[in-house]
Amino acid sequence: MAGPTAMRLSSVLALLQPALPLILGLSLGCSLSLLRVSWIQGEGEDPCVVAVGEPGGPQNLDSGAQLDQSDEDFKPRIVPYYRDPNKPYKKVLRTRYIQTELGSRERLLVAVLTSRATLSTLAVAVNRTVAHHFPRLLYFTGQRGARTPAGMQVVSHGDERPAWLMSETLRHLHTHFGADYDWFFVMQDDTYVQAPRLAALAGHLSINQDLYLGRTEEFIGAGEQARYCHGGFGYLLSRSLLLRLWPHLDGCRGDILSARPDEWLGRCLIDSLGIGCVSQHQGQQYRSFELAKNRDPEKEGSSAFLSAFAVHPVSEGTLMYRLHKRFSALELERAYSEIEQLQAQIRNLTVLTPEGEAGLSWPIGLPAPFTPHSRFEVLGWDYFTEQHTFSCADGAPKCPLQGASRADVGDAVETALEQLNRRYQPRLRFQKQRLLNGYRRFDPARGMEYTLDLLLEAVTQRGHRRALARRVSLLRPLSRVEILPMPYVTEATRVQLVLPLLVAEAAAAPAFLEAFAAGVLEPREHALLTLLLVYGPREGGRGAPDPFLGVKAAAAELERRYPGTRLAWLAVRAEAPSQVRLLDVVSKKHPVDTLFFLATVWTRPGPEVLNRCRMNAISGWQAFFPVHFQEFSPALAPQRSPQGPPGAGPDPPSPPGAEPARGAPVGGRFDRQASAEGCFYNADYLAARARLAGELAGQEEEEALEGLEVMDVFLRFSGLHLFRAVEPGLVQKFSVRDCSPRLSEELYHRCRLSTLEGLGARAQLAVALFEQEQANST
Repeated sequence: MAGPTAMRLSSVLALLQPALPLILGLSLGCSLSLLRVSWIQGEGEDPCVVAVGEPGGPQNLDSGAQLDQSDEDFKPRIVPYYRDPNKPYKKVLRTRYIQTELGSRERLLVAVLTSRATLSTLAVAVNRTVAHHFPRLLYFTGQRGARTPAGMQVVSHGDERPAWLMSETLRHLHTHFGADYDWFFVMQDDTYVQAPRLAALAGHLSINQDLYLGRTEEFIGAGEQARYCHGGFGYLLSRSLLLRLWPHLDGCRGDILSARPDEWLGRCLIDSLGIGCVSQHQGQQYRSFELAKNRDPEKEGSSAFLSAFAVHPVSEGTLMYRLHKRFSALELERAYSEIEQLQAQIRNLTVLTPEGEAGLSWPIGLPAPFTPHSRFEVLGWDYFTEQHTFSCADGAPKCPLQGASRADVGDAVETALEQLNRRYQPRLRFQKQRLLNGYRRFDPARGMEYTLDLLLEAVTQRGHRRALARRVSLLRPLSRVEILPMPYVTEATRVQLVLPLLVAEAAAAPAFLEAFAAGVLEPREHALLTLLLVYGPREGGRGAPDPFLGVKAAAAELERRYPGTRLAWLAVRAEAPSQVRLLDVVSKKHPVDTLFFLATVWTRPGPEVLNRCRMNAISGWQAFFPVHFQEFSPALAPQRSPQGPPGAGPDPPSPPGAEPARGAPVGGRFDRQASAEGCFYNADYLAARARLAGELAGQEEEEALEGLEVMDVFLRFSGLHLFRAVEPGLVQKFSVRDCSPRLSEELYHRCRLSTLEGLGARAQLAVALFEQEQANST
């Protein structure tokens, strides 16, 4: 009996063996749950449950009830913003960059020690080879009143003693840049630095340690631990080390005597802080190479040279440029090799994707071409030949190919020929005869695309020649996006609005003043308004009614409603008012540092618009002319429901003759033809105006002013950047605007085109025309 029972038990255990972990887990979980329930019941009622219905519960927290934060789940309570109307409004100024507000620092600052003899030679060579790789590059010299080469920031200490120069350099770095940078690299002007490698090294090191990194050298007669960094190969100082060293600079300068600045710094660090130079830290090795005299960099191929961060000594500027050429070629070869490896990996992985090889874009690794979703998104191609382009900025059908466009086309043709020869040599060698057809377009996702039809002459190895026509496609990809250095501007600048008013526009002026009060005076923006009232030859004279009487009354009413507000107005009389002549009158009555905002009677200024005016108009650098949004005619544009879902299409057009709902939004467009609104500084306008007067004199100037607007003056007679961009904050309601026949032919054409394009979209105009024809036919 024992035998069969044991066999049954073993067979049952064999069947249950896979489920034993599950059974044990369930048993353990149930046991722990029962045990927890018994503990909770033993402690009594839940205090949170009791507190809910009692007077001291959560609903009466404001009356002084205190609950344990660990047992109560608090809900956020929205506290409405309240501003005391009796207290003056104080605008909060934010920093321009979030980096400044967060206290973030730049990574690396480079300090170059130079001298009177080498400032204009070796220092210039250093600046041309590495300055564009670093956020800040400073040059320190002991020469007093040194002549600064163009594009270089030189700091003169007035004493060429080595220890003094090094001490004052470190003091200057601590005082002016100690809070802005994490690392400081000090080098001599006879040193070539491989800038990308140095920047990568600084990016891999931790910033919270005292580090003195460079090529180690032993002091004469000192122990093995006492080492300093050789100044010829440069050395890296951390910000924390510079902060600790600063209090000891005066003592080291008086106690340590040394003819070498790098040796003086090494002794100062060891004596005051006990920190010596190291050549390796956190797995990063500082590699350098000592260049022998009369050594050709092109023939140097040792591993120490190829991997060096710094090369020393460099005896002349031409040698510096040759070293830069050599290392740039090495970096370019390394980049091409990495690109080929990445392209091979992408090609191998594409086979595993659902699209397969069909999903592989050309060139490999770059985004695919932009796919338009409608005919309005199709990117057009520009046609060109070697002499002409058929897409001109002024709308002409054909214009000469010159300047940067001609150089761009020539570079594309040369690159195509080079790639063909590289692919087919030595079997074939191609020579260009001429460009048959050329097409190019800019794809915002990829870059500039080219399609070239080339007439080539193919030469075989045996000397046979034959003419071939081949089509090639090229792509100039978008490179790394960089932030252009711009002068610093703030949002605290006062804006002077200037509103020229013609007699025909007087009826619309009260609406502008009300919008000015709501968008500028109510939020207490730092802005002023000047009304320029333009009378005709026979208007506003003796005995005649004043056409601007209502405007003056509305301005006086605003001054009464907002105490302390002053709305200035100037009266001028002109038969054919020109925007430039009118601004001349206002410009003479304001300081040169005034920021003008030239407006129209349909402009609706607001805080956002004024802030963008302050940020985009830069004195001596840039003028800003925004493109406003012009609403279509409500009688033609379909009404859109404000409560409609996002992305919903427009509602059906209202019946002919029906009045649109008050306040209902309509469609519109950004009016590129209008350029009457602009932001610029008075000094920049006066400079452009003086240049116009110098180039055009007498009757020629008078005729030119008839056909110029202020934007044209900046465009033709100023060296400033002209920034033209859409401004969503400037929205103008539709109104029928008359174009003065006294305008020049070009200005009149632009005015008429702006008015007609502002009626409605082409589809809306087509529907209205069709309905009118249907009505006339019946």
